[in-house]
Amino acid sequence: MSSALTGLFHHPIVQAPMAGGVSVPQLAAAVSEAGGLGFLAAGLKTADGMYQEIKQLRALTSRPFGVNVFMPQPPHPGAGPGSTAAAAAAPPDAGAVEVYAHQLAGEAAWYETELGDPDSGRDDGYDAKLAVLLDNPVPVVSFHFGAPSREVLDRLRRAGTFTLATATTVEEARAVERAGADAVIAQGVEAGGHQGTHRDLPENDGSGIGLLSLVTQIREAVGIPVVAAGGIMRGSQIAAVLAAGASAAQLGTAFLATHESGADVQHKRALTDPLFPRTELTRAFSGRPARGLVNRFMREHGPYAPAAYPEVNHLTAPLRKAAAKAGDAQGMSLWAGQGHRMARELPAGRLVEVLAEELDAARTALSAGGDGR
Repeated sequence: MSSALTGLFHHPIVQAPMAGGVSVPQLAAAVSEAGGLGFLAAGLKTADGMYQEIKQLRALTSRPFGVNVFMPQPPHPGAGPGSTAAAAAAPPDAGAVEVYAHQLAGEAAWYETELGDPDSGRDDGYDAKLAVLLDNPVPVVSFHFGAPSREVLDRLRRAGTFTLATATTVEEARAVERAGADAVIAQGVEAGGHQGTHRDLPENDGSGIGLLSLVTQIREAVGIPVVAAGGIMRGSQIAAVLAAGASAAQLGTAFLATHESGADVQHKRALTDPLFPRTELTRAFSGRPARGLVNRFMREHGPYAPAAYPEVNHLTAPLRKAAAKAGDAQGMSLWAGQGHRMARELPAGRLVEVLAEELDAARTALSAGGDGR
């Protein structure tokens, strides 16, 4: 199974699927063409929007690529098999969402827009996207916010698709393996964007595990290949996670600043702007923990944002769009990992080459007893 994964790329470099318009077909194609594994992000898109991007990507490269899908959210935070029907049917933190909407009224007035409808759906078009991916199979599909059923994974495997799912703990990694995924993505707390926790429990906020510790623990707990994700910006870091037992490294923020990235120009500039020196995990923009550059919106609203995804995400969508249109980075969701200050503005293909060169140098230095720099 490890060879099935490594056979997808020449270099053990996976471009993370970044939702919100960042992981465009041009970016994924450039990464795959350079010998890495490019990814499209189906999250926050319609099934048809996903299909159109797949067609565009196939016109740009014949090499393997992946598509990432968001898992549907349970009807209530923490709802599971043991939940009562009343709890499972209730909207998550409906009262808290309403209070948060009142708090954001000033933002809506400032940006001259309306708040979004928090009740715009919780499944992100999951079934429709699966239907497209089964009718028109792609080489790789990964899942975020949980693991699909064994039936879904088996159907994808029969269609010739390699499957992965994100895990942020050993327990989640074991769940991914039990479900039948071909590999697990170990996402450390350093990662930018949304943490891929399977159950969003507020009491677990701040308990994330660092990547090297997580990779080592997961590698010892499961028998499927591990892809390491979280704060990786240099080839020497790729060498470190490979040495810890990973089969490949997944990089998001490193590709965010590349020429082909679909990220807003303000977002790209903010990665290395001294005005944004650090990142934090916040629920301010989406209602789920996500790591981004600390800005005004995060400082003012993060402490009060409820644990209600995707309701809060729907609510703030027009605000984020308006802030981007106004060129106001202080009101945007500037997702970024802890290594953001090491971002390099390069063509994506060239970044893959540089990372591969750094990886080779690190391996050579380590075998010779050097420090890998």
